[in-house]
Amino acid sequence: MTTKQIEATILGQSYRLACSPETEGALLEAVARVDAEMSKIRNHSNVRGTDRIAVMAALSIASELLRLQTSVRHGEAFPAEEIRRTMHQMNEQLGAVIQQYGVQ
Repeated sequence: MTTKQIEATILGQSYRLACSPETEGALLEAVARVDAEMSKIRNHSNVRGTDRIAVMAALSIASELLRLQTSVRHGEAFPAEEIRRTMHQMNEQLGAVIQQYGVQ
């Protein structure tokens, strides 16, 4: 399997990440999601310190995932509109990352 290195910026900090060509898009989408969540927490709360912001972002994203998994597991109405809205936000964020890094 071929591994490539990509540069990503989260909350103004650059990271070099390894991924396969097949997972690059998903990784860039995850980077955009994490950056957006951390930026939201930094800009709209009293939480200070990158480590604390990262923990709060991880908890927020994990909570969202668990809530969606529980809804699906219990056969509740599939939250299609919420998923569409989240996907739209993620696509916008991914577009910004792609534009920033010139990824084709």
